[in-house]
Amino acid sequence: MDNSELPQRTPVFIIGLDTGQENYEYSMRELAELVQANNMEVVKRFDQSLDRPNPATYFGSGKVEELQQDAAEAGVNVIVANDELSPSQLSNLATQTQTKVIDRTALIIEIFANRAQSREAKIQVKIAKLQYQLPRLQTADDVTLDQQSGGGGLANRGTGETKLEMDRRVITKQIAHLRQELRDISKGEETKRRQRDKTGIPTAALVGYTNAGKSTIMNQLVAHYGLAEHKQVFTKNMLFATLDTSVRQLNFPGNKRCLLSDTVGFVSKLPIHLVEAFKSTLAEAANADLLIQVIDYSDPLYQEMMKTTEQTLAQIGIKDKPMLYVFNKADQTDFDYPTMEGDDRLIISAINDSSTDMLMKAIEKHLFKDYVSTTMLIPFDDGQVVSYLNEHANILSTKYVSNGTELQLELPREDFQRYQQYVVEQAE
Repeated sequence: MDNSELPQRTPVFIIGLDTGQENYEYSMRELAELVQANNMEVVKRFDQSLDRPNPATYFGSGKVEELQQDAAEAGVNVIVANDELSPSQLSNLATQTQTKVIDRTALIIEIFANRAQSREAKIQVKIAKLQYQLPRLQTADDVTLDQQSGGGGLANRGTGETKLEMDRRVITKQIAHLRQELRDISKGEETKRRQRDKTGIPTAALVGYTNAGKSTIMNQLVAHYGLAEHKQVFTKNMLFATLDTSVRQLNFPGNKRCLLSDTVGFVSKLPIHLVEAFKSTLAEAANADLLIQVIDYSDPLYQEMMKTTEQTLAQIGIKDKPMLYVFNKADQTDFDYPTMEGDDRLIISAINDSSTDMLMKAIEKHLFKDYVSTTMLIPFDDGQVVSYLNEHANILSTKYVSNGTELQLELPREDFQRYQQYVVEQAE
């Protein structure tokens, strides 16, 4: 495909209000990336320092006039704001600049809508979009319908229904219907999670800022330690490439297994509607035994990204979970890798095999720290127990003695308690 066949990017202005917040520059750079992810191109950036947003137009009147003039001269028809604007701010700013105005929340919802693949993700985004639209319904068409009264005019409002009221009722009904669909899907996912819990297989979840490399890490782990390479997850160097949670099984030496899930990436000022909508998807993270936070170490603002991740986790009620910090993309830095710092911090490159092996050992250490080392003597009549342990435990040695099979092994605490009658010696 030559450049003439590539889809043309929409030229836009991005605007931001600096009210003295600590992460303003970070959020504006992020806004530019979000714009690019939505097939738009930033032509110019406008900043204004104010104590608080102008309640009518977000920016002050002089800056709004400048926006209007520059947009007309540059032929730019779209302005993207760095905050969620009120309905009146959106309407007034659009009218005075003679452009289409999109706020940060609408932009992120639009990106999510374009990325959603599964029925669950599509429903979640649709709910968020409708919730965003509900308070922004236009009142200009607030005229009485004559469906009920058979007449027109505002005098019949008591017996009729305004267009605005009808629109609100329709959207509220749509949201309720979609939430029920989502609950039905979530029941199926919850059943799957309960079935997985019954197996006793520990779980880990990849979390972190969007485009930090979570899906690449998952694919590397699956390729090296998974059941089948064809179960790769989608990866691309763009924001929100992954919206659907994927769960894969990984196999460690010694019959140890875990389930690893890849979750939707986070971004600062993630709209509350989307956080709420994606709670069911993020349930994999909420129920995990270990969270693996993936951080783009090559980004100068990686510490802000870590704050974003932790704030979003707290926002959806995920607190005090064991966390492994994985500083990824070290190949794009001057740092040595792979390197393990303490018990919970790794510096790696997801595309490096040695990094994958080090990460796998770190996951193993965290997930299987409760494994018990012991010796069991199992009578020959209980051969099914030996078969089970050969499949589910790490057998260190097998010895056949006169009264049964003696096994030195490591096994999950649940299995240790289940077969405690056979224990002859427990290692310290």
